[in-house]
Amino acid sequence: MAPFYGYIMSLKGKKIIVAVTGSIAAYKTPHFVRLLVKAGAEVQVLVTAAATQFVSGLSLATVSGRTVLADVADGSTWNNHVALGLWADAMVIAPCSANTLGKLAHGLCDNIVCAVYLSARCPVWVAPAMDEDMWKHASTRANVARIQEYGNRLIPTEHGELASGLVGEGRMAEPETMAALLAAHFAQAGELRGINAVVTAGPTYERIDPVRFIGNFSTGKMGVALAEALAARGAAVTLVAGPGVQATTAAGITTVRTESAQDMYDAVMAVEQEAEVLILAAAVADYRPDEVAMHKIKKHEGEMSLTLTRTTDILGSLGKIKRPGQTLVGFALETNNELENAGKKLTGKHADMIVLNSLQDAGAGFGHDTNKVTLLRHNAAPVALPLQSKKEVATAIVNHIIMMRNEQADN
Repeated sequence: MAPFYGYIMSLKGKKIIVAVTGSIAAYKTPHFVRLLVKAGAEVQVLVTAAATQFVSGLSLATVSGRTVLADVADGSTWNNHVALGLWADAMVIAPCSANTLGKLAHGLCDNIVCAVYLSARCPVWVAPAMDEDMWKHASTRANVARIQEYGNRLIPTEHGELASGLVGEGRMAEPETMAALLAAHFAQAGELRGINAVVTAGPTYERIDPVRFIGNFSTGKMGVALAEALAARGAAVTLVAGPGVQATTAAGITTVRTESAQDMYDAVMAVEQEAEVLILAAAVADYRPDEVAMHKIKKHEGEMSLTLTRTTDILGSLGKIKRPGQTLVGFALETNNELENAGKKLTGKHADMIVLNSLQDAGAGFGHDTNKVTLLRHNAAPVALPLQSKKEVATAIVNHIIMMRNEQADN
């Protein structure tokens, strides 16, 4: 309980949706809501029809101080699920039954909880509750993995006595544990306030002629996740995005669109002087055609050759001019001798940290919603992170950046 009360002030004024689904663990939810309200949060409770078999709507309305919502529309009242999704600073589904977990994983929308979940732009926590055999079933594990790939945060189940009378995994986390997770999240939210950050994302296209280019398969998902993670902690972020990178609607992010490696270099150099944190997550082309044809090159018999010229090394250029107080992070995508090559990049580019991707790892690299990385720093052992959603990887990277900056400030 100590961590919750240590962070309690961070919940003051926060708008939190607590969604209750059909599980015996719902008996814990009024206490959870009460903790949040006592900490100064505004709490809106949603319930499914099955949830009302386990907990009283009157109890939840009493502790929350707000009418409990059970339907999107009940014939006379319209409870706007989109407005609720925009209103909230956080959504917690506690307990989340196996049935609801499956609905979340597959985008089903037949009740107010699912409708608000699909409309929510805020972080969503899911607190599963079910018997051990259900929790360990392959379909449940697949559903858990899928909702995490979507960027949702899992509140781990606990080991203990279950409704079946058995003892095992599957118990919903205790209310104090869940409140502590939320409070810690909001306590961290402003750690980078006043910091300017630059993030590069996606590929570059190096034109051969008006219709062809040299490029790669990067989608920019990792870079966008990093920009959003930095903004969530209070930083003002400039996202320098290559072609095809999906736009982000997160507050605090200014996006600059680029095409070529030179475009990206120019955009980064235009803002680097104001930046305290620079993360180069883009897959920048190492070479470009020496000449770009003015017209489409026509097909002809025989072979065709291109003369390629090195592009400007953005990470290396920044490393040469890095000033005290700047934190420089680069990415290394390797296929062999991964740690050795990434270590050379860390030293040779004068970076503070290199994030190593290996194409040998399933579920990592271009195009996936998940990633598996190793963080390399000077005078520290490599930190290998497990396969997880790119949003979770981004949060871990930002945590390490904050830790590095705190260490530098103390020295």
